[in-house]
Amino acid sequence: MQAKTVLLALIGCITPALADDGQRGLVNYARNSEQVDVIVRFKASPDQSGHRRFLNHGAVHKRSLALVGADVYTINSRDLDLLAADPDVEYIGLDHEIRATSSALLPSTPDYGWMTVLGVSSPTASVSYDGTGVGVAVIDSGLPDNTNDLQDAEGHSRIVYKASFIPNVNDANDQYGHATMVAGLIGGNGKNSTGTRFDYTVRGIAPNVNIVSLRVLDKYGASTDSTVISAIQAAIALQKQYNIRVINLSLGRPVSTSYTQDPLCQAVQQAWNAGIVVVVAAGNDGRDNSQGTQGYATINAPGNSPDVITVGAMNTMGTLSASDDKITSYSSKGPTLIDHVIKPDLVAPGNRIVSIEAASGSYLVSTYPNNRVAQELYQISTNTGASGQYFELSGTSMAAPMVSGAAALLIQQDPTLTPDQVKARLMQTATRLPQITTTSVDPVTGFQYVSENDVFTVGAGYLNVPAALANTSKTTLPATSPTATFDPSTHTVTMVTPDGAIWGTGAIWGTGAVWGTGAIWGTGAIWGTGAIWGTGAIWGTAAVWGTGEIQGDSLMIATKGDN
Repeated sequence: MQAKTVLLALIGCITPALADDGQRGLVNYARNSEQVDVIVRFKASPDQSGHRRFLNHGAVHKRSLALVGADVYTINSRDLDLLAADPDVEYIGLDHEIRATSSALLPSTPDYGWMTVLGVSSPTASVSYDGTGVGVAVIDSGLPDNTNDLQDAEGHSRIVYKASFIPNVNDANDQYGHATMVAGLIGGNGKNSTGTRFDYTVRGIAPNVNIVSLRVLDKYGASTDSTVISAIQAAIALQKQYNIRVINLSLGRPVSTSYTQDPLCQAVQQAWNAGIVVVVAAGNDGRDNSQGTQGYATINAPGNSPDVITVGAMNTMGTLSASDDKITSYSSKGPTLIDHVIKPDLVAPGNRIVSIEAASGSYLVSTYPNNRVAQELYQISTNTGASGQYFELSGTSMAAPMVSGAAALLIQQDPTLTPDQVKARLMQTATRLPQITTTSVDPVTGFQYVSENDVFTVGAGYLNVPAALANTSKTTLPATSPTATFDPSTHTVTMVTPDGAIWGTGAIWGTGAVWGTGAIWGTGAIWGTGAIWGTGAIWGTAAVWGTGEIQGDSLMIATKGDN
């Protein structure tokens, strides 16, 4: 239990750079930049006096974010304090950089992660639903006009809409090579690997969904808050036209303020309220011990939103059986910074995952040609060399689309399901993981990482699609993720359920079920009655619950893969 000896501290101690600055939500910013982009929300003013004062100080208006009642400005960094003190400013924060939550790896045995989550033992097996009629918005690096594995039975592209939201960039194609992988895991039909020549059909969870591609990541996998918010705004506007019921966000950035103030988190909440299931990658910072937390409290935004489904990454060990699967060392862990939301919500395969390869000129494919899957590994023939059809990546970016595909199957099965009902059903039916410690070794550095299957690492458990499809429960209450609170007098960490939420006493799952009576895994369960880890519990001195500082501005660490 070494990881639980390092953290006695997150609640009640937030460094000022991370905490809300009064009502303004002012975040830490870089003064070494003369020009800085900020997101600003003004108080209601019929004469737009705040906006005019910004312009008078030389601010340049870049775009409006009506979804969250905000605007984006470029300002001189020396004016930030002055503009933040404007009486009409309700919120001001950096237009943060966002990145894809995946990493290129040297390939080993291909991992067809969908076979694990579908509970099948054959590479060509299928389930009775395929996502037909359901639209999934992939907010990522863009998609090509057509690719064989994203066609319908008649050969028509299931990419029904595509657009770029990157400022001054109209090209909606995948120049980075990430979204093609994500879309393949959600809805690839395996056309390029189906037939008598193939051992494996490389397909997605819901192989007949329609894909709405909204490009936000540039050629190098980077974006901004405002760009992603604009795409979420568009997904809501296109919802009825394309029956968009799911948004996949395989991207993120460090938490910088409370989700109640963060425009990015407010945007995903708006999508959720509009009836769209939002699935978000947890992040790849589980190895980050820079603050002495051993990777705890590293969930990325907007995965810190209590509404969305936040997904961590499992390593299937390249086998069809789930019995040897384990959590990846790099999967980000909860609780979330500042608000202490219990995340991730569940986990899914995300290590060395095989999916559709993007165009040869895309950044990932051209930079990491060794990640092309060897033909002999999925073809019966003796062909050698790298395939031009499939590619391999790791990260929570690859785990999130597994859950997005599963959500599409549930919605096809029952179109009346709400986002809360989908989330509750997926968490309720997730396979409970044993309370064990696992070890992973970085194949490049040889460094050893130890992970525990606690609630802040694996959430409710491992995605189980057959169990979710067999479930018929339909909660009428919100499935808002609970928060954790630390009691310094008893050294216990307990769960606090939001008003009216489904967790806790009298919950739809009952005592001893997923969350149970006042405890994460139920009364008298692994971590003790009424507490996550029981009395005397756990966590060290300075980082997550107490007086230590946690910096929230580090980018994801590179994921080298787990062995």
